[in-house]
Amino acid sequence: MRRLGVSRRQLFEELDRPALASLPVEPYAYAEWRQRRVGPDYHVDIDGHCYSVAHRLLRQQLEARITQNTIELFYKGQRVACHLRGGARGRHTTLAEHMPSNHRHHAGWTHERLLREATAIGPDTGTLVEVILRSRPHPEQGFRACLGILRLARQYGPDRLAAACRRGLEIGARSYGSISSILDKGLDRQPLRPAPEPELPIDHLNIRGSRYYQ
Repeated sequence: MRRLGVSRRQLFEELDRPALASLPVEPYAYAEWRQRRVGPDYHVDIDGHCYSVAHRLLRQQLEARITQNTIELFYKGQRVACHLRGGARGRHTTLAEHMPSNHRHHAGWTHERLLREATAIGPDTGTLVEVILRSRPHPEQGFRACLGILRLARQYGPDRLAAACRRGLEIGARSYGSISSILDKGLDRQPLRPAPEPELPIDHLNIRGSRYYQ
């Protein structure tokens, strides 16, 4: 620095320090970006947990910015939703302002239409769909699982799907993944466990009847 006649400290104070900005208020957060499509229940699935967006965005392609603590959803560069990240798989995070005013019609699917198409496959399929819809705080949160179950008929046929739903009801399975697993493993083709026979009252000469204690 002899040729310049100044020290590094002097140059820093004259040139660099005036151009410095303040440090960020929050530390840097690593973010991952993914493409996601909005389902018929106006939610997007991220790692098995579903997050709501405005119902007007049904079927639209979104970008999800995922950090350790938050989920941000963008449509055409505009942020349309922000959620705290949920950890439980198969659960929903829903904001009230995202719900449609009617809250029954989504891309042509309704509670009644799902039940009608499920019952056409078999009564047990209809019962399973009804159980799924009634088990959610909002029936629309069960649309994704129900539609997935109905689509299994394309791959396995309606008869096998009906049998799988019958077994699902028997074992308490109420998700798309459970019904799909039953079909994949062929459990729908195995006989159901017989219902236990009711126990008969004991009748024996040595047993004292109620009159003995009077």
